[in-house]
Amino acid sequence: MDAAATLFVYGTLKRGERNHHLLADQPFLGPATTAPRYRVIDLGPYPGLVCDELQGLAVRGELFAVSDCCLAELDDFEGVPGPFVRERIEIDGRGDVWAYFMNTPVPQGANTGDRWPLPTA
Repeated sequence: MDAAATLFVYGTLKRGERNHHLLADQPFLGPATTAPRYRVIDLGPYPGLVCDELQGLAVRGELFAVSDCCLAELDDFEGVPGPFVRERIEIDGRGDVWAYFMNTPVPQGANTGDRWPLPTA
């Protein structure tokens, strides 16, 4: 494996979700929680992640060690740059790692939370 980058995933790339096959051969590093400055946006079939300095939450997800090749493939899959961008995110106890953030406006009235899928009431 070439040099590995640490990637935080919070949606369809997580273990057990429909797009995890894109990461299935990459080392799983464990569950992770961000610093409380972010928010997951429910976009229906997938989530988005935004920075929310005023009312941010500690978002739950997973960390993977991904090869440069896998990261490039994930960038293509996520449409980077486009609807998503890859930027650094602060993970409690681990420092900054990569994550995919929404690069579009948050839809009016969108449900948000600290994980995806959002818990049902």
